[in-house]
Amino acid sequence: MSVPNIVTPLPGPEARRILAEDARYISPSYTRSYPLVVKRGRGAAVEDVDGNTFLDFSSGIAVTSTGHCHPHVVAAIQRQAAELIHMSGTDFYYEQMTLVAKRLSAVAPMPGPHKFYYGNSGAEAVECALKLARYHTRRQHIVAFLGAFHGRTMGALSLTASRPQQRRRFSPLLPGVTHVPYPNLYRGCLGGPEEQEAFALGCARFIEERLFTSTLAPEEVAAIVVEPIQGEGGYAVAPTGFLQEIRRICDRHGILLVVDEVQSGAGRTGKWWAIEHTGVEPDIVTIAKGIASGMPLGICMSRAEIMDWQPGSHASTFGGNPVCLAAALATIDVLEGGAIQNAAETGEYMVRRMKAWPEKYPRVGDVRGRGLMIGVEIVKDQRLRTPDGATRDAVIQKMFERGVLCLGAGESTIRLTPPLIVSMEEADTAMDTLEECVRE
Repeated sequence: MSVPNIVTPLPGPEARRILAEDARYISPSYTRSYPLVVKRGRGAAVEDVDGNTFLDFSSGIAVTSTGHCHPHVVAAIQRQAAELIHMSGTDFYYEQMTLVAKRLSAVAPMPGPHKFYYGNSGAEAVECALKLARYHTRRQHIVAFLGAFHGRTMGALSLTASRPQQRRRFSPLLPGVTHVPYPNLYRGCLGGPEEQEAFALGCARFIEERLFTSTLAPEEVAAIVVEPIQGEGGYAVAPTGFLQEIRRICDRHGILLVVDEVQSGAGRTGKWWAIEHTGVEPDIVTIAKGIASGMPLGICMSRAEIMDWQPGSHASTFGGNPVCLAAALATIDVLEGGAIQNAAETGEYMVRRMKAWPEKYPRVGDVRGRGLMIGVEIVKDQRLRTPDGATRDAVIQKMFERGVLCLGAGESTIRLTPPLIVSMEEADTAMDTLEECVRE
């Protein structure tokens, strides 16, 4: 498969036919960035219904961590589908549930023993974490952060605070959720390293010094929920000092620290979990997206003593489906077999190359990220850091037309999340294309 290779106008004739049918039948709530109608994928490449091939630096929103249709993952799915597709782990037992739990327990970012709950998505993993935190602590309040995205089901949506449209006309949401500032250093602080560190610590200390002394009793807070790297919020990396201070606040007041690793976990940042870059140990971790290479699987992992609820407290008919767990086991094999290391090395190479862009191109305000979770900020004015969403969208459209797929995040960030098996050559192709589109 030659990648990229555009052989028709975009969208092509078959794609236009399907787009017309989609407009007739499918919910308009989906957020499509450009008219891509996919037929098949292999590795970091996808082919549309008209024979155009694209280099995929979106990975299905950071989901296909081992690339599209990795042979090891496909074989595992095929074997399991021929043996058992469904029995429901909420009422019966099968070994795949414990096998995946053992593998993840061995790489957990906090000391064991651990317990695991299986759902179908990141939002379900977050819903589990919310219910578990309230059940275990017997407290009702949750603290979350502005700019966060934790899902669109009603509980997860109550934590989400990245775009007004995601919450518009759905109130009342879950009561007891309070949002506080997140230390997006690019947007929030114009100073140097010392000023940035002070700003980040100020965001954390706001919780204890302002929130807990004015409107919210700390003994009624069940959990603080945070993304180590905000995804939809613009690929903003939480400073180490900020997360360490959040951990100290939780410890002082008996609050659970819930880390949302739905987008940043499963090797995406060059370590198993993004929180590992900081040395902070969470109490609960939510997992989904890349853990099963495209199969629907959400996981809530906690320290064992926290998951103390009784039978019937929470369950999911399809969560932990045998086929999805088989895909997860195969994915873990690939990740530990070199994909995570490749993410670290290739991501470092990409960031190092693109870090020079703000000096070369006035519209590039910042390049940031860890591993293969990289954000390129597009601005109107570098000095004022004024976001430029319209130009960001135009760049993404140009990249699509030239055969490279990526998505936006936040107000004006281009996010690059290729499969963790991406090659240096493919990385250079994507960066060459992005640089050409930015230059134009």
